[in-house]
Amino acid sequence: MHQSKLCTLVIDCPPQEFQQAVAFWSHALGRRPPEGADLGKRYVEMEVPVDRIQVLLQQSEDSPAVHLDIETDDVDAEVARLEAAGAERKRQVRTWWVMKAPSGHDFCVVKPQSQDFPAGANQWDGSGE
Repeated sequence: MHQSKLCTLVIDCPPQEFQQAVAFWSHALGRRPPEGADLGKRYVEMEVPVDRIQVLLQQSEDSPAVHLDIETDDVDAEVARLEAAGAERKRQVRTWWVMKAPSGHDFCVVKPQSQDFPAGANQWDGSGE
């Protein structure tokens, strides 16, 4: 048995537009990066209450996009469960997988990211249900 839940909305931004994107999304969402955040880093996480979905801006050479991260206590089991539902593995990055949904949307399966994991997580048995 393993657990998983939606944890992060990731906004992929071209590096040359990253600072402008952080300023825009901060204003649009009413959230801001932590005080003193280094906008030169690849990731900037917006401040949100613990019980809310995380919003992360990521510098990416890919086309601007938005993707979701699903956190889990068993990456292999969650990837297998999602493959059985029609998703495809695209590539492994360190400890997580970039996946492609049957709809064509990319998403990632990652180790726990939220401070309150596993609160609110779904529980899956070995059959994927």
